[in-house]
Formats: sequence, C-alpha cells, structure tokens
Amino acid sequence: MSRKPSQNKQGPSSQERAFSLGDMPFWVYIIQSENTGRYYCGHSSDPNRRLRQHNDPEYRLSKTTKRFKGPWALRWARECETRSESMSLEKQIKKRGISRYLSEAQLVESRSKRD
Repeated sequence: MSRKPSQNKQGPSSQERAFSLGDMPFWVYIIQSENTGRYYCGHSSDPNRRLRQHNDPEYRLSKTTKRFKGPWALRWARECETRSESMSLEKQIKKRGISRYLSEAQLVESRSKRD
C-alpha cells in the first residue's frame, strides 16, 4: 500500500533538516497534468517540494513538465528506503507505462483492502 507524503506547507523543521541525505527516505511519485491528463513519473526525497517546482513557471530544471501544460497534481507516491531503490522503481514504472502501472497499482491496493 502506498503512503502519501505529508502535506506540510511550512517545510521541514530544523530537526528534520539535521538528518543526512542517507537517512532520508526517497519517494517515487506520479503527477498528472490537470489540463491534458498527461502523466510524469519521478523520484525525490521531498515530492511535495518537487510538485511545487513542477508547477512553478520560474523553476527551469523541470523541463518535461514545462513542455506540457499543467497544473500538475500528485496522483501516487511510494516511499523507498534508498535512492537506488527509488531509481529502480521509477525505471520499472516508465518501462511498463505510467498509466498502465497506475491502473495495476490501484487494482492491487483495492484487492488488499478487500482482503
């Protein structure tokens, strides 16, 4: 079952920032354009920050989501223990197809809730 990242709008506390990157979980996330329906999959240690960056017209490092009209909304996220694990899952999702992967993930989650 996927756990959604927290919706803390104020950002991390000083105690949270004290952790090294090795202690931080990584997330694989899927966002969707509310205008076109197009999906984008990525990984980050902070998917809420990345979502803000994807939607910020001044932020230029999110090239793919700047080519396609937003706004972008978080549709799915899964926590991973390491960056390597998150990169591997992101690659699997993209290889399978993002919408196909989402459909299968939702089916698995609904079955697990039923059991």
